[in-house]
Amino acid sequence: MERFLLRNQKETEKLAKILAKEIVKSKSKIKKALIFGLVGELGAGKTTFIQSFARGLKIKGRLTSPTFVLMKRYKDFYHIDCYRINNSRDILDLDFKEIISNPQNIIMIEWAEKIKRILPKGTIWIKFKIISFTKREIKLI
Repeated sequence: MERFLLRNQKETEKLAKILAKEIVKSKSKIKKALIFGLVGELGAGKTTFIQSFARGLKIKGRLTSPTFVLMKRYKDFYHIDCYRINNSRDILDLDFKEIISNPQNIIMIEWAEKIKRILPKGTIWIKFKIISFTKREIKLI
């Protein structure tokens, strides 16, 4: 487990970009989809982290949260938001099993605890905790 105490949004963005660059370096050695489950209360920095991670992957353009559409795809990067999911089976209608079985894919899932029972072993958990108005604790598990 790695723990980071970040003092502002810029530090959160920097951490996400660094993680993305490390993933790019090692992706050819990984033989399965990379799945990140992000958990934390509203306003903890999950969406900001994902947007910066995507920029670290060299994804261009405006990235918005898929809260209402549930999923957005940018080539082999998927951003899924389970905030509105009531049943973990709802996500399966989005070809979820196919998406997570493709070793080229990187999948970031906000509110992942809502679908925890269908996430594969090996999911990387990122926990966000609000410490103060600007400070956040991020744990990679």
